[in-house]
Amino acid sequence: MKKLLNKNKLISAAFCAFIFVFGYIIRINPAVPFFLILLYLCFYKKFLKIKNAGLTNLSFLFLISFCAGYFFLKQGLPFYFIPIAIIPMLAVLLFNNLEVAYFLSLATSLPLATLTGEPFKAWFIFMASCASAILLASGARRRTEVIRAGAIAGILQLASLILIEDFLIIAPQRYLILLANGLLSGVITLGILPLFEYILATVTNISLLELADLNHPVLQRMILEAPGTYHHSLIVGNLSDTACAAVGANGLLARIGAYYHDIGKLHKPEYFIENQDIKGNRHDDLSPTMSKLIIMNHVKEGLDLAKKYSLSPALWSFIQQHHGSSLVYYFYRRALEGKVDDQQIAEEGFRYPGPKPDTKETAVVLLADSVEAATRSLKDPTPDKIEEMVRKVINNKFIDGQLDECELTLKDIDKISGVFIKILSGIYHSRVSYPQK
Repeated sequence: MKKLLNKNKLISAAFCAFIFVFGYIIRINPAVPFFLILLYLCFYKKFLKIKNAGLTNLSFLFLISFCAGYFFLKQGLPFYFIPIAIIPMLAVLLFNNLEVAYFLSLATSLPLATLTGEPFKAWFIFMASCASAILLASGARRRTEVIRAGAIAGILQLASLILIEDFLIIAPQRYLILLANGLLSGVITLGILPLFEYILATVTNISLLELADLNHPVLQRMILEAPGTYHHSLIVGNLSDTACAAVGANGLLARIGAYYHDIGKLHKPEYFIENQDIKGNRHDDLSPTMSKLIIMNHVKEGLDLAKKYSLSPALWSFIQQHHGSSLVYYFYRRALEGKVDDQQIAEEGFRYPGPKPDTKETAVVLLADSVEAATRSLKDPTPDKIEEMVRKVINNKFIDGQLDECELTLKDIDKISGVFIKILSGIYHSRVSYPQK
């Protein structure tokens, strides 16, 4: 995953460098680089990801950036005062997508540059700041990385100004303004980031790491009230993180989503097998219909708890989708075995309400949740049995249509299976019987 990310950054940096050099040498109209990057997005099928980010959200960010820059210019301030890097950094942190951030940078920089007395110079400096800030803030997991991105963006703004003016020293106070502009952009981005996460109903890597704190109240409740579910969630989180890295998805989001996907079991933890003692099963005295209602209700209860504890809406989908519309097979079989005469047992009545996973991350958590539970049930977990079980469970989910709404390919599914087999074989393999003293 790191190699892929570094490759994408190098390609993006090389492309932006080409645009800057091309523009500087030929002094073309800034609209030409704009259309070049637009074509790049379209032909590489990355433009569609803007829709995933939400055109409404992008338009909202564009309006804020443009109006703020327009305000500075209307006050008679030089364009050096415009903190142009803020919105691109917000975009790459909020949407985790380099192309979307570049597009937003161009959409903002071009009209603002045309409002200045030196449009090419303004555009050149704006894009130098935005491109560097995007590259450095992409994938940031610590606040210091965002501040560093802003500071380096300020330095590159200064370097761009010196380059375009052929090293002439005119009004040196502008250099200090550009440096301060970049640093303040990083600080301001951090300050307003929580607000935009709330407004756009999304979550960043920085906030996800805060949710990874195992001292979170709901996770502390799980440790005490549902220890089996808690341990299961940790393993599912590790499985999901590693599998997402193998298929180019957001592993951190999947891991944190897995931590909280089963919090609904806190409502009646004793009715879930991982929390039951050896003495007996609570479902032995219940009808299959009542049992499946209790089991299926943990999805609804989990969503209620997520809202009660003010968890990010980005985590709600993991709670709602981690079973998709799967069949509660065990209790469905019990219902079939216990039916009387011509009594009809509808399969639909024993299926979770869904929805099915609609992202790679939620789909991976669904698969990890299923294979971990199935592997745990093996009496003699040899590597061959673990591999057979993992492939059987994933194949059943695929045939059942639970992966129809997400973007996982057959190649991705095979990679995910390999990751699960390797990790689960290391966790549940048979132990050597040591002689007693």
